[in-house]
Amino acid sequence: MASPLLEALNDRVLVWDGAMGTQIQRRDPSDEAFVLDPGGPWSGAVAEAADRLGGKLLDGCNEILNLTRPDVIEAIHADYFAAGSDMVETNTFGSTSIVLAEYEIPELVHEVSLAAAQIARRAADRFSGKFVIGALGPGTKLVSLGQTTFDELESTYTTSFTALLEGGVDGLLLETLQDLLMVKAGIVAAEKAMAETGRRVPLIVQVTMEQTGTMLLGSEMGAALNMLECFPSVVGVGMNCATGPQEMQPHVRFLGQNSTRPLSVQPNAGLPVMEKGQAVYKLSPDELAAFHEQFVTEFGVAMVGGCCGTTPAHIEAVKAAVGGRAHGTNAHWQKVRGAFPGFDFAMRGEEQAAATQLVGCSSLYQFQPYEQDNSFLIVGERTNANGSKAFREMLAAENWEGLTELARELEAEGSHVLDVCTAYVGRDEVRDMEKLLSAYNQHVTVPLMLDSTEWPVVEASLRKVAGKPIVNSINFEDGEARTERVLGLCRKYGAAVVALTIDETGMAKTVEHKVAVAERLIDRTRAAGLPDHDLFLDCLTFTLGSGDEEFRESGIATIEAIREIKRRYPRVNSILGISNVSFGLKAAARVVLNSVFLARAREAGLTSAIVHASKILPENQVDGEVWKIADDLVYDRRVFAAG
Repeated sequence: MASPLLEALNDRVLVWDGAMGTQIQRRDPSDEAFVLDPGGPWSGAVAEAADRLGGKLLDGCNEILNLTRPDVIEAIHADYFAAGSDMVETNTFGSTSIVLAEYEIPELVHEVSLAAAQIARRAADRFSGKFVIGALGPGTKLVSLGQTTFDELESTYTTSFTALLEGGVDGLLLETLQDLLMVKAGIVAAEKAMAETGRRVPLIVQVTMEQTGTMLLGSEMGAALNMLECFPSVVGVGMNCATGPQEMQPHVRFLGQNSTRPLSVQPNAGLPVMEKGQAVYKLSPDELAAFHEQFVTEFGVAMVGGCCGTTPAHIEAVKAAVGGRAHGTNAHWQKVRGAFPGFDFAMRGEEQAAATQLVGCSSLYQFQPYEQDNSFLIVGERTNANGSKAFREMLAAENWEGLTELARELEAEGSHVLDVCTAYVGRDEVRDMEKLLSAYNQHVTVPLMLDSTEWPVVEASLRKVAGKPIVNSINFEDGEARTERVLGLCRKYGAAVVALTIDETGMAKTVEHKVAVAERLIDRTRAAGLPDHDLFLDCLTFTLGSGDEEFRESGIATIEAIREIKRRYPRVNSILGISNVSFGLKAAARVVLNSVFLARAREAGLTSAIVHASKILPENQVDGEVWKIADDLVYDRRVFAAG
């Protein structure tokens, strides 16, 4: 726990500041404050921008005040510190090239951010034990809607975070985020900035839940939390803005029940009402303090403060109510302690895996648990160029609407996850995946399994999909280099992974070989920092339809390998491509054999399967004698061999 901020957070409840914009408005800076005077004391990029703008008014660009009126910004920080804030956010809510481009100064991200950090640092150093958090907001364009790109977001967030770190901040914050793919870009950028500057600081992420009960694009809190908990660098999660504390209550309760990270909550001062054409926030300081008292006591919130409409008076009341309080025996805080012994948020051991409540994957919209009541995790197989003729034909015709409708059909049939593969001879797999996944990210509500043998395709895919996907797949066929690279991508972008029991000698066919390769794969995924529950082991499915003597006992070997791995590693998941077992048979026979093989694999502990869900039948819907024939084939019972 090398971070002074983490040491303080480990010890007590910390208090944020309140609104910045409100305080700027109350100081009513003149128009001159929003002008980069060409004759000003600038140099470098700022001087060039000032000359180019020629005294243009940048009305509404609060970030420019870091350059023109640093005294105003420092005074606001100092007021919040004096009121009881333990930490203040830098005046960088819109310090990205996307926002600053609206004021014709996108090239000033670094200069504006560096100045903001230095201003806040000066204010903090006037007090004792205070912290500065480099804070970035969502900008004005949503990547999931195609208004910007992951590359652009990552680049500008990296530039700003780098400057903030150079300016001496104690932590980083992504706040008011409305798009989970944007969240992911921001986290990747924060990691990159910390690596480039050599400064590791805590990262906190706050999403915004609208009055609809979801994020702006429709994301449930479960989807957001499931994704966030993939990232060890995220040491605090929470929410801010959009609503007041009353509306935030159910979401804060959910976080307290399900998160393993310290919680951060910054409500607005209630919902705004319009008075004389202006939004006015009516929640009093004492009312905000009372809500935070509840959040800390009942839900274990560790960082409290305010957003729009809150003032130093609000923060003073919050400080008096809960500031400096020990975390006590709250259930959520005990979960944090259990998940991270020694308060080490970089670890990814079994302690965290055991404490994690949301064991599953997620899309932009919803969380999907791996464990299904009275069922298994159904992975739809028809969105795959290798397994669906209809998919291949639509892909060749670049019928993206048809491909999206096919995915929605699989959702309607009951698929929990969709396996997506665009590998098709003669086509650009990266381009096809990017195009298709952009549509699926917006229009498909279930999570995705990103299926490719090429790591560049995997990385491009991970940069297109919000939430927590599953990557399919890794193995040791060509040694360990590709496996290590893909596991690194899963850790970087937050994903689970499918691992096939294949090594340098080929596909494992015996129980012993399958288990040995599986254990080697488990060692590698653990070393990469993935918890056991995010590994899906595929013990391989060989066809029983060919009559080939070599494969007569392959079904038994696969089933028994699943059973043994489940015994040794109960948290590791398992998966099979079920339809491979019946390859070469007629359609009616395939349905029965697939159904029998799946049933027997599930009895052995199989947790998920890539299947066409509508073509799997329960035993009571198949003629008993027909079921027995298929079962005999699976277990190589040669009942009629002597006949």
